[in-house]
Amino acid sequence: MINEVPYEQVLEIRRKAMYPDKDKEFVKLADDERGIHMGYYVDGLPVSVFSLFLKDGELQFRKFATLPEHQNNGYGTKLMEWLLDYAKDMKFARVWCNARVNKTEFYTRFGFVETDEKFEKNGYEYVIMEYRQQ
Repeated sequence: MINEVPYEQVLEIRRKAMYPDKDKEFVKLADDERGIHMGYYVDGLPVSVFSLFLKDGELQFRKFATLPEHQNNGYGTKLMEWLLDYAKDMKFARVWCNARVNKTEFYTRFGFVETDEKFEKNGYEYVIMEYRQQ
C-alpha cells in the first residue's frame, strides 16, 4: 500500500537507508515542510519513502530511501510506478531527481535520462535525472 508517511518516520527511514552513521538532523531538508512525504507500507509500516516537491509545474522527488532490510523486494519499484502514474494524472511535464551516480540504472529502467548537470555532496556524486511525459 502507498500512502503519506508521518515526517518523523520519513526521517528515520532516510537516516537508516542513506546515512546510518548520522543523526536525524543530518537528513532533514530545508524545505521538508513544503513536501509531500509518501511511502510504501508493509504490514502497516513504511519501508520505502520519498518526498515530493511541486514547483513551476514540475515534480521533484528527493531522498528516495528504502530500509536496508527491505531492499531488493520491489518496494521502491512500486513506489516509482505510483509516482509516474501520479505525475501523469496531475499532468506534470517533467519529473526529476538528484540521483546518486551509482543508482542511475534504477531510474533508467523507468525512462529517466541523465542530464549534463552533475555535482558532489556529502561524499557522493550526483547527476540530475529527468522523466518527461510523452
